[in-house]
Amino acid sequence: MTSAAARTGSPSFIAVPVPLDGRAYDILVGRGLIGTAGARIAALGARAAAIVTDEHVGPLYAGALARSLEAQGLRSSIITLPPGEATKSYAGLERVCDAVLAAKIERGDLVIALGGGVMGDLAGFAAAVVRRGVRFVQVPTTLLAQVDSSVGGKTGINSRHGKNLVGAFHQPSLVIADTALLDTLPVREMRAGYAEVAKYGLIDDARFFAWCEANWQGIFAGGPERDEAVAQSCRAKAAVVVRDEHENGDRALLNLGHTFGHALEKITAYDSARLVHGEGVAIGLTLAFRFSAALGLCPMADAERVEAHLTAAGLPTRLAHVPGGCGTVDALLEAMAQDKKVKGGALTFILARGIGQSFIAPGIEAEKVRAFLDSELQPSRA
Repeated sequence: MTSAAARTGSPSFIAVPVPLDGRAYDILVGRGLIGTAGARIAALGARAAAIVTDEHVGPLYAGALARSLEAQGLRSSIITLPPGEATKSYAGLERVCDAVLAAKIERGDLVIALGGGVMGDLAGFAAAVVRRGVRFVQVPTTLLAQVDSSVGGKTGINSRHGKNLVGAFHQPSLVIADTALLDTLPVREMRAGYAEVAKYGLIDDARFFAWCEANWQGIFAGGPERDEAVAQSCRAKAAVVVRDEHENGDRALLNLGHTFGHALEKITAYDSARLVHGEGVAIGLTLAFRFSAALGLCPMADAERVEAHLTAAGLPTRLAHVPGGCGTVDALLEAMAQDKKVKGGALTFILARGIGQSFIAPGIEAEKVRAFLDSELQPSRA
C-alpha cells in the first residue's frame, strides 16, 4: 500500500505509467478504485463529463460514478447503449457523438468509457472526433478491457468489411482498472479476458506465461494474483505502445492470435452467443502456434503446451469449437484478407519460434495458409 493510501484509508493500488511524450498517463490497478474515481478524474481539471456505458454495466456503476463526480463539482451525464459488438457501429458512433454534444461537453471536458472493450473503443473514438478531440478516461469493467483494449489509445468501430477498420489513435488521460468489478463478471467473460493475459507471456515473456500456468486459478478467484496479472499485462502493453504508438513496427506483436481470431469473429457475424473476442483470440493463439509448428518455426511441444493451458482455463482452442461452425477455408481466407496487417495484398501473421518468442512474419503465401486451415478443418482436428 502506498503511504498516501495508508494515511487516507483509500484503496491500495498499483500504478503503471504510460510515459508518452506530451500525453503521459497512468493506469491504476487495484480493488475498490471506483469508489475514489470522482476525485481522481476531477484532478484532471475538467468541468463536465459524459459517462458512456451499456445497459448491463450502467445500472450497476454509472449512478455511483456520476454522484462521485458531482461531489467533486463536475457536471455529469450518462449515455447508455445496448451491450454487444453490434453497438460498435456507425449508428452507435452517431448516437454517442450526438449525445456528447447534447450534453454540452467542451474540448476541456471529458468522455468516460465505463464498460468493456466495446464501450471503450466506441467512446474513445467518439472522444477523438467530437469537437476534433476531447479528453477521455477509461474505466474498464471486464478483464479483457483492463488488460488490453483500455490501454494504448486504439479506438474504433467495426465495418461490414471487418473488425476495427474505422477508428483513430486517441490516448486516454487516465485508466482506472478496479479489479473488484470482475468479481461479478460471468465466468465466460473472465475466460475470454484471460486469453489476452496469457497472450502477453506468449509474445515475449516466457516467465510470465509459466507464472500464468501456475497462478491462473488465483486470477479467476480474485486473489492478489489478479491485480498482479492485470498490472503486468498493462506494463507489457504500455512498453510496446511507448515504443510504437501508431503500430508502424513491433506493436503489431500485440495482435498475436488476432488474424485468425478476427476472421472467426467476422465469420460468426460478431454474434456473442457463438463467439466473443477473447474466445476468438484463444483459438487464434493456438492456431498461430500450430501454424508456426507446421512451418517448421516452432516446436510442436510448445504449441501443445499453449493448447493445454488454454484448455485448462476453459477456453476453446480449435476451429471445431466454434458453435455453428466457422465456414469454409475460402470464407476464412476472405475474412483474413481484410485484416489491418495486410500489405500489398499479402498476409502478415504474428508467428512464434517458441513460447515468448513471437515475431512479425510478412508475406505469408496464401496457399500455405490454405493448406494449414484445410488440415485444421479435418474431422480429426475436432
